[in-house]
Amino acid sequence: MLINCKGKLIDLSKPKVMGIINVTPDSFYSGSRHESETEILESAEKMLKDGASFLDLGAYSSRPGAKDIPVDEELKRIIPAIESILRRFPEANLSIDTFRAPVASKSLEAGAAIINDISAGKLDEKMLPIIAKFQVPYIMMHMRGTPQTMKNENDYKDVTEDVIAYFSERVKFARDFGINDLILDPGFGFAKDVDQNYELFSKMELFRNFNLPLLVGVSRKSMIWKKLNTSSGEALNGTTVLNTAALLKGANILRVHDVKEAMECINLTSEILN
Repeated sequence: MLINCKGKLIDLSKPKVMGIINVTPDSFYSGSRHESETEILESAEKMLKDGASFLDLGAYSSRPGAKDIPVDEELKRIIPAIESILRRFPEANLSIDTFRAPVASKSLEAGAAIINDISAGKLDEKMLPIIAKFQVPYIMMHMRGTPQTMKNENDYKDVTEDVIAYFSERVKFARDFGINDLILDPGFGFAKDVDQNYELFSKMELFRNFNLPLLVGVSRKSMIWKKLNTSSGEALNGTTVLNTAALLKGANILRVHDVKEAMECINLTSEILN
């Protein structure tokens, strides 16, 4: 499985790690928040040294119930972060976590390599034409509603069947626009309660039928710490357990806050799978 990042072909047949850098004041895990250039660069440097193939920058918190912000505010946060990282680390592959076409467009013009859209194009009808124009890898996540409403959008008859049907429709729609490099993200924690997350996780190998790379992002989420009666700050061990299970079920990219530990999961799991 190959994706093209700014002319470089990246092979996802061996899983890769995507490190999370949030340039927001209100992301759910405080350890991922970065509000100064120094913090952003220090985090980027550590993640790249620890083995991250991608850095995922987000300037709009998508945690349940997060405050909506204007496009201008999102751009004000994200563009300087992109420019700073690429000045210091010009070979870095930056993924931009946004569902807004203007933010995606400006970010790609600034040198980003991937767009990571929590809505798979459903929250901005101009997103897919932008992806088609730039021909960059596009991460399509499953979600219902918006970050502000998704907690009340989890009435599934069968969560796995619904997510598979959703991707069948969204993948065809993206292909109709001529988008080549698609990556699927089941959207753990988005419009799903804790039990639904685990039900979906247990059947994750079914997504192999799409023959597309699969991204899994469970890092320090409430589906872990609520089950363990702990907190996001104490959920690294639980994250490692689920990352390992995700790799065994076919995940190609782990989106994480803790890159070193995720790389260890990949290196050891590859010994089992090989």
